[in-house]
Amino acid sequence: MSELSGLCRSYSGAPGSDTDTDVAISTVPTLAELRARRRRQRGPSKSEASALIEEYLPLVNHVVFQVAVHFPRHVEREELARAGALGLVEAARRFDPERGIPFNRYAAQRIRGAIIDAVRSADWAPRSVRALARQLDQVEQSLAGRYGRVPSLGETANELGMSREELDRLRDRLFRSVVVAFDSLSSEHDDEDLTVIDILADRATVEPSTELEARELRSYMTDAVELLPERHRLVVIGYFMENKTSAELARFLGVTESRISQMRSEALVMLRRGIEAQYEDDSDSAGAPVGRDVGGDGLIERRRARYAAGISAARGVHDRITPTSTDPDVIIGSTSLEEVSLSLVGML
Repeated sequence: MSELSGLCRSYSGAPGSDTDTDVAISTVPTLAELRARRRRQRGPSKSEASALIEEYLPLVNHVVFQVAVHFPRHVEREELARAGALGLVEAARRFDPERGIPFNRYAAQRIRGAIIDAVRSADWAPRSVRALARQLDQVEQSLAGRYGRVPSLGETANELGMSREELDRLRDRLFRSVVVAFDSLSSEHDDEDLTVIDILADRATVEPSTELEARELRSYMTDAVELLPERHRLVVIGYFMENKTSAELARFLGVTESRISQMRSEALVMLRRGIEAQYEDDSDSAGAPVGRDVGGDGLIERRRARYAAGISAARGVHDRITPTSTDPDVIIGSTSLEEVSLSLVGML
């Protein structure tokens, strides 16, 4: 009553006519309105707020499911759920049932706002970069729907009205703006709990199968080079291992540079077909010849078959996958045979 009396005295002392005083007094809030205003300021009691939180806790996951589609996949859903739970707690504390708004609708807005605020505060990239990321994603999805396939970088650049270099710089900015924790899940399937650190390749450790395949390929390449005709072998060794020029090899062999280029091409074809023959099934190699020469006399085919058979018979399986002290990596010198093999295989 003291508050009401004070308000009445303040209004009654206001200057003006009697009519003005009557109007002012009529606008004074009643005691019930003052109590309702105080309840709104204090909010629900602790027990009422706890009951609201427990009842509407599943609403957090529902809102997270709705807003998660607008965020990149590296944003963890658990972080969104924690931010949404804080929003639910704040909504339960500030809820006023006399406003006529259902709690679920009021809480959903507070939860969504809390999630967006949390994501923005944790994102160190500027909002302009995120806007460009959304624009790029929309363009890629539009082109994929138009062409029925993943668009190329050139098509994406043309659709965005920029050059390929500008698109590369844009993609670089977007990639650098993504921060992923090592313990974050990288699989989209619930039954595969793979984190980022589980799928990162350890360059210091080689898988046994990869190491065995590399040894086998090096041994095949070594034998294939050794079984080349002499002049072709000198061209391959001089060009790939000794870094000699075509002019130097031409002077050494007493031929023209065009002939050196021709022999190099012939040697690469022989190496490619000889190595491929080692990984073909016997039935495939017997039923399908490597190639067919003009004239059809089969002489070139028989040479290729003998060459492939010579590579296969040069070493046993155990010798191919077992490193020895006479491995060519040791006797060649500064240039390892693995590097030469990789360069040759890349050209084959």
